[in-house]
Amino acid sequence: MSSFSFSRRNRKTATAVATLAAAALVLSGCAATGDGGAAGGELTLKIGTALPQTGNLAFLGPPEEAGVALAIKEVNEADKGVQIEVTWGDSGDTDNKAYETEIPRLLNAGVNAIIGAASSGTSLQFIDQVVGAGVIQFSPANTSAALTTYDDKGLYFRTAPSDVLQGEVLGNLIAADGHENIAMIVLNDSYGTGLASFVTEAFEAAGGKVLAAPTYNTGDTNFTSQIAEVLATDPDAIVLITFEEVKTIIPGLSGFPSDKLYFVDGNLANFSEAFEPGTLTGAKGTLPGLDIETIPEFLTKMNDNWVAEGNADLESVYAYGPEAYDAVVLLALSALAAGSVEGVDMAGKLQEVSGGSGSGTKCTSFAECADIIIGGGVADYDGVSGPITFDENGDPTEASIGVYVYQDDNTYVPFK
Repeated sequence: MSSFSFSRRNRKTATAVATLAAAALVLSGCAATGDGGAAGGELTLKIGTALPQTGNLAFLGPPEEAGVALAIKEVNEADKGVQIEVTWGDSGDTDNKAYETEIPRLLNAGVNAIIGAASSGTSLQFIDQVVGAGVIQFSPANTSAALTTYDDKGLYFRTAPSDVLQGEVLGNLIAADGHENIAMIVLNDSYGTGLASFVTEAFEAAGGKVLAAPTYNTGDTNFTSQIAEVLATDPDAIVLITFEEVKTIIPGLSGFPSDKLYFVDGNLANFSEAFEPGTLTGAKGTLPGLDIETIPEFLTKMNDNWVAEGNADLESVYAYGPEAYDAVVLLALSALAAGSVEGVDMAGKLQEVSGGSGSGTKCTSFAECADIIIGGGVADYDGVSGPITFDENGDPTEASIGVYVYQDDNTYVPFK
């Protein structure tokens, strides 16, 4: 497995992720009081999720929700002064626009923070509505660089790194593999075009050339013209910066060598049931986050808890589950540190509890960190997705990008 570490400090803001849902699932068992407290003097933190249960990133919904569910369970069982109630919701995508009804529903439920959306483009559709209500928007998967400088009133945070990093890693990987001329098929939104620009910058800096980069829009179902355009350039490799639409694009590239295809976090998925064995053998892709082989115990625990709650097995699709878990833990710690569940109060403590202030004591679980805070100290949470360490923009300043390769069964493993 190749993993690239990155540390940077820049300026402030961003967006979120969404998910479909039904009624509020209360996991706390505490009687809430009118001021955000609870029986016994505990804080009742109300979280809503806007993660993709539908739309072109629906495959990311289950692992992200599984991460949220495990974090809520552990925070509530720790009984350290914060109890969490959750209302599940669906972000959908910019085509089905599930967020148009889901976000008002979550806000009407009185949530203090919304986890989501997964898609940067989708987050940008409702960030103003969320932060305008004084509610934190916290995405486990937004990577668009546009969110760093967005006017988010200091209420947007993310545990996923900006695509400036992923683009650099992917562009250099393609060059290191010996390719000199590439073509791309790109989703036409802030995520797709932004990531494509960073890949291009890195690849050209390494001496390569991008021959074509046709785009498509969310909701499109026919990609014949884009496929024809990239194949006509006779590229050494093709980069697919897409979401789930890749399942429709791949058959059109059937004559192109699979080991010269490159995927990104938006489409790096388990395709064992989508394609014939061998379809993707040797194809590579990048995914922000720690190597999945470094946190197997956590991923097993996350999946087991998810199944125990009545959901389908994640089947080794864990993308952004650790980041979603860390988002909830950080929210709970910020509430405890602030002594409040008001969005602006928690936002004022999120950089501190992530280690961004540089004055805290390292800790790796909610319970451990909570004990530090309760004892009058400052906690510096290092999560399962990485150190995180927010800058003043709510962006993580330390992150890793994993490189993966597809096997004959169309599932991916760390590239070594």
